[in-house]
Amino acid sequence: MFFWRIILAAILFLLMLSAGGAAIAQEKKQQPKTRILFLLDASGSMLAKWENSDRMSVAKNLLAELVDSLEQYDNVEVALRVYGHQSGRERNDCKDTKLEVPFSAGNNSEAIKKKLGQVIPRGNTPITYSLQQTANDFPADKARNVIILITDGLESCGGDPCAVSLALQKNRIFLRPFIIGIGIEPEYEKQLSCIGQYFNAADVKTFENVLTEIATQTLSETTVSVELLDEQNRPTETNLNLTFVNAVTGVPEYNYVHYQDSKGKTDKLEIDALIPYHLVVNTTPIVVEKDLQIKPGQHNVIRVKSPQGELYLSQDGPSPYGALSAIVRQQGSTETLNVQTFGNRHKYLTGKYDMEILTLPRIYLKNVEVKQGQTNTVTIPPPGQLAIPSQMQGYGSIYELDDAGRQTWIYNLPEDNSRVTVALQPGKYRLVYRMKSAQASKFTDVQDFTIRSGATTNVKIFNR
Repeated sequence: MFFWRIILAAILFLLMLSAGGAAIAQEKKQQPKTRILFLLDASGSMLAKWENSDRMSVAKNLLAELVDSLEQYDNVEVALRVYGHQSGRERNDCKDTKLEVPFSAGNNSEAIKKKLGQVIPRGNTPITYSLQQTANDFPADKARNVIILITDGLESCGGDPCAVSLALQKNRIFLRPFIIGIGIEPEYEKQLSCIGQYFNAADVKTFENVLTEIATQTLSETTVSVELLDEQNRPTETNLNLTFVNAVTGVPEYNYVHYQDSKGKTDKLEIDALIPYHLVVNTTPIVVEKDLQIKPGQHNVIRVKSPQGELYLSQDGPSPYGALSAIVRQQGSTETLNVQTFGNRHKYLTGKYDMEILTLPRIYLKNVEVKQGQTNTVTIPPPGQLAIPSQMQGYGSIYELDDAGRQTWIYNLPEDNSRVTVALQPGKYRLVYRMKSAQASKFTDVQDFTIRSGATTNVKIFNR
């Protein structure tokens, strides 16, 4: 009976040592306050026989011992809420829940043990309503709020405890709850596991071990290392932004820039194991590892495949475009992945990409390959320039001509002044223009011209 208590004491002693080390080593954070609310089922079925006793007596005894151990530590506070104990089952009271012992900065273990001794199982199982009421049980100051629900039955008042639990977690009222099911049939476990992390206490010894496990998860230090793997599954990638996202709220809990020492070893990061996480590796495109399997009280190694290569965009000679950019998309996608400026380098996950270079006319490149640890240099020829010296007012456009003579619109001339200089990629083009003063479409001027790389082509608009 006392074995788990000894283990818990050792865990908490190590926790205190860790907190003491934090005062000496400034890089260590001080341990946050942890508040544990026990939500105890006192419905009539808790009087059922369980081995040599009954369910309620076992729950009371083990909780009393656990509370005794927890209350000696300054950074842990406990409270007790009970449901199903104020009205008989015949009254069908679906609001039968009460915070019997609130949180206290002092030692309230005696108050909880006294109250446990007074509780008599009587009524229904209003889990949903009880969970709703816990929102008012935790003080408003910042702390790790934890709920341990102990029950031998399912919701009996038609509520949805899973939805309520999720909503309260999203509002950061408490972290992912622990649920201990006493004598729950396997086919009903799913109805409780959606509330939080579920443990099946099939017998008294298992119940005792579950309490030990929960205490370990709640109070011991948990660390992780992230290894970013290349295509050969070697941890060679580094210096990337890592985001641990709360899988319930979608809010980032931790942001780090990945570090790897000269020997290729990554450092340890301390995280709160009571939060479910997705890990976002901020590569281009991002890599998401969903539902991380974190083992509390241990060091966890998370391996994420994220091989990268580099794209370098280059243009021969000075560019009349100014800051020329390219839209980069994943192969076959229409969504913009990145806008990369010429002259810059950018890392991408290995694979193939499509590019739209913002020249006149646009240059489209398909299946541009990025290989691990390599730089793919994309070079385009320098444009030529179209110079129109005529100062006219009118309406006109420039079209690109293909080898078959088909034309594609690419540019409209300004209506108030046709005198422009336009950078164009080498190729064949057509100018179509009508002066504003012209009184008929037949006075449209059509001229074909050729643009050569690095050269200027002059085209005059004739007054017709």
